[in-house]
Amino acid sequence: MMRILRSLPRTHKLLLLPVATMVTVLGAHKILTTVEDARHDRQNQDTVLVPLGADTSPGVPSLSLDRAPVAEAIQLASRAMDATRDPVPLSQLPASEIVDVRYLETPNRASSDATPAGDDGPRLDDGARHLAIVIGTVASGMLAANERLVASATSYEDVSEDELELFDDGPIVLEEEIDADEPYVPEWLAYTVESGDTFAIMAQENLGMGYSEVTSLLEAMPEPELLTQWRAGDHFEYQLDEQGELLALRLMKNARDGYLIKRGDDGLDVATIERAGEATQRLYAGTISGSFARSAQSTGLTSAEVAELSHVLEKKLDFRRDTRRGDHFRVLVESDLIDGRHLDPRVLAVSYEGSRMDLTLVRNAEDNRFYTPDGESLDPAFDRYPFAGHYRISSPFNLRRHHPITGRISPHKGTDFAMPAGTPVDAPADGRVELVGNHPLAGRYIVIRHDNGYKTRYLHLSRPLVSRGDRVTRGERIAMSGNTGRSTGAHLHYEILVNDNQVDAMKVALPEHQGLTGQALADFKREAGPMLTALESGETGTRVASTDTEVAGPDDES
Repeated sequence: MMRILRSLPRTHKLLLLPVATMVTVLGAHKILTTVEDARHDRQNQDTVLVPLGADTSPGVPSLSLDRAPVAEAIQLASRAMDATRDPVPLSQLPASEIVDVRYLETPNRASSDATPAGDDGPRLDDGARHLAIVIGTVASGMLAANERLVASATSYEDVSEDELELFDDGPIVLEEEIDADEPYVPEWLAYTVESGDTFAIMAQENLGMGYSEVTSLLEAMPEPELLTQWRAGDHFEYQLDEQGELLALRLMKNARDGYLIKRGDDGLDVATIERAGEATQRLYAGTISGSFARSAQSTGLTSAEVAELSHVLEKKLDFRRDTRRGDHFRVLVESDLIDGRHLDPRVLAVSYEGSRMDLTLVRNAEDNRFYTPDGESLDPAFDRYPFAGHYRISSPFNLRRHHPITGRISPHKGTDFAMPAGTPVDAPADGRVELVGNHPLAGRYIVIRHDNGYKTRYLHLSRPLVSRGDRVTRGERIAMSGNTGRSTGAHLHYEILVNDNQVDAMKVALPEHQGLTGQALADFKREAGPMLTALESGETGTRVASTDTEVAGPDDES
């Protein structure tokens, strides 16, 4: 037994010692308590009834566990001990075994086969001693269920020489052993750039990186300037391993986008970070006083949001003629909320209530265009100009133009716009590319047949961006203007053909705007419902930043 104990870990030795001591002490304590209670009550205890199982045969009780389950053994032992206080007639007991137990006036210190000199009292026979062992063993397992045993429990601080030998390998410090088993968990640390810092030096001093590793990282970075062009106040986060070498580096170029650098089996790997913010709606309300832009900004709208709002309304609203002081408007804006900042704002809906015009527009998520609540579009089906911005007409459409050298009539069947080479050219309407080529006179050119039957031609291009057979949509970039072919300067020659005949692109009647129909209209109305409700009620269901502000003097109407 001692060899087994010596081989156990130190923590197991510490746990086994009180368990073994408690079992031994409590078993003996229970027997002595029962005997003393019986003697104190001066009851006749010559005979104790010990209930046994139905299949028990006469004889001395045994320690064998296959006689009955543990729960039954506990019950039998308990009834045997209680018999000293409330004797139960034999007729009320099940099949049992009667054991003669005679209590001693003085303790027996000798074996069962010898009686000490001068002690004429009766000895505890073998059967009674065996019964005491059974009761003590069973009672020791009742510690958790018997409150009387718990109440009388105590501690024993005396330790024998043999027990001391169990701890011959020094003191036990559990905290140190537990700490040694805890795995290393890297933490994210933050670094703020100070004036004069460079990544190469910082990486060697703080990230455990060598010069060659720093060079390899800069070559692998899609935007190395994020590490080479530091500004004081910039910051990033990093993790180190137990040896103080870089595990991961998180570098954000803005609140949404950044890069994650992690150490892998083959070195440092670079991955992009794209954070998806929480879509948040904000509602702004204002009153016209002065210019529309100034009134819109007074509600809290940013310059970018005011510009988008003006672009949406100008298709139907003339800000110089149609706006009046006191007109009201509401704007529903959606943006992505990241770290408390609103990013990528977009106008969802706007309502304008004026003395000359009432207008409500809602963005359609399917094509990103604005429509009235009934699905009517404000965008024309055919743009007048195939580009954004304003450029001077250097030569208009003229079928009776005279050639500047020969003096003969030389019709000009298109409209020339003077613009720098490389200016983007856009498709004025949906259609399909019919021709892309190069001509000695026209230079590089494109021909598009549109869905309404019209054709458009673009001459003197520097570079086409589409190919024959491509499908194009209104507003899509198709080419870059240039000065190819027979041309006196950089410009765009633009033609519109109706029934294959050139017409004046600046005067021809263009198709009216088109609205949504069928399933597209049904889907739009379903999505527009909550936005229209937000405009009317001022409740978006998310975060609302609503102000009703008028930039005006004290005499102006609100």
